[in-house]
Amino acid sequence: MTTQMEDLRPLAGHSPEQERPLGGYAVLTGLFAAAAAGFSAWFRGSGRELPDRMSAGDLALVTVATHKASRLIAKDRVTSAMRAPFTRYQDDDGPGEVSEAARGRGLRRAVGELLVCPYCIGMWISAAFAAGLLVAPRFTRWFAAVLVAVFGADVLQIAYKKAEDTL
Repeated sequence: MTTQMEDLRPLAGHSPEQERPLGGYAVLTGLFAAAAAGFSAWFRGSGRELPDRMSAGDLALVTVATHKASRLIAKDRVTSAMRAPFTRYQDDDGPGEVSEAARGRGLRRAVGELLVCPYCIGMWISAAFAAGLLVAPRFTRWFAAVLVAVFGADVLQIAYKKAEDTL
């Protein structure tokens, strides 16, 4: 049952059992939308043309690169320093990875939730790759290829360790 005061605040009462930084989410969503709109306006003004489609090779490349970049940002042990102002360490979580939880309130917590969620940050990363393919395709493909190679090496490390453990 809502109170009259909750009826006046559009975000109030959304998640009474668990605190959700809806205002922070709105800021991040607005920031993403503004960046996308700004890029779109700049791109259109630059006189460049959008390609008719993305090649299957580029799509596969940026898909795997987005996956790896998302894991590096959200879970990698070494990138903890970047997340630390917004998160709290919880435990080790797989090879070279940690589990962290967002901390704080409002925008700080929303940023923390974005940074510890590879699914959430993936949208931002894939948008950056898509923009990169339009503006600097050679560099973007090179950078994505580096991430794909690291992903492949990770898979091989895990397979090697599993083989060692079974022998």
